[in-house]
Amino acid sequence: MSADHPVCDLNADLGEGFGAWSMGDDAAMLEVVTTANIACGGHAGDPGTMRAACRAAAEHGVAITAHVAYPDLAGFGRRFLDIAPADLTDLLIVQVGALEAMARAEGTAVRGVKPHGALYNTLARHEAQAGAVIQALRDLGDLPLVAAPGAVVVERAREAGIEVVLEGFADRAYLGDGTLMPRSRPGAVLTDPEAVAEQALSIASEGRVRTADGSGLDLPCRSLCLHGDTPGAVALARTVRDRLEAAGVHLEAAL
Repeated sequence: MSADHPVCDLNADLGEGFGAWSMGDDAAMLEVVTTANIACGGHAGDPGTMRAACRAAAEHGVAITAHVAYPDLAGFGRRFLDIAPADLTDLLIVQVGALEAMARAEGTAVRGVKPHGALYNTLARHEAQAGAVIQALRDLGDLPLVAAPGAVVVERAREAGIEVVLEGFADRAYLGDGTLMPRSRPGAVLTDPEAVAEQALSIASEGRVRTADGSGLDLPCRSLCLHGDTPGAVALARTVRDRLEAAGVHLEAAL
């Protein structure tokens, strides 16, 4: 992105309810973000939540990515599963395919794929599972991938001709190696609106982030994520958007 006229996508993980259980305020978040990562049955989401999220995203003109995950509703997709690559490919195709059907029914489309939770983190280093994800993307017509800078899956996807959108997190603490601080550690999730907005602006305008130990880290990103389940998520999102726009950052979907 240009240092003079930075352009950034602001995305959020939405549609993360299941049955009678709901999470977050999707309607309010869709008034702020430019891309919705919609859960599609792995860590959360069912036919009704998927369709409702697609309908709301379409009404707000918000782009949609499929928020795929390990099949782990009980663990919210935050536990590593040692799944055979061929099985993982098929699981992801089913998840994306279900969301594509609901998006089509609501007059919109799935523009890319963003892995969730433990799967997202695993793709930073796990060659076999990275290959499984890339195979799923190819089987789905070369859908673009949203991933973390430096992850193994990024290099493999580009080698396969898959478009990659690099993503940073406005509301998560970073370690010195560029990975996210584990949620089990204090301070892993940022909840102060000013701190989140400062981190978002640093990533969007400078391509850098301050790590938990106080050092700086290059983090070239085209998209910024805000978690819909973070405490005070809507207020955080509005503060981030206001701060970015005040600084001259143009917000638009990356895909």
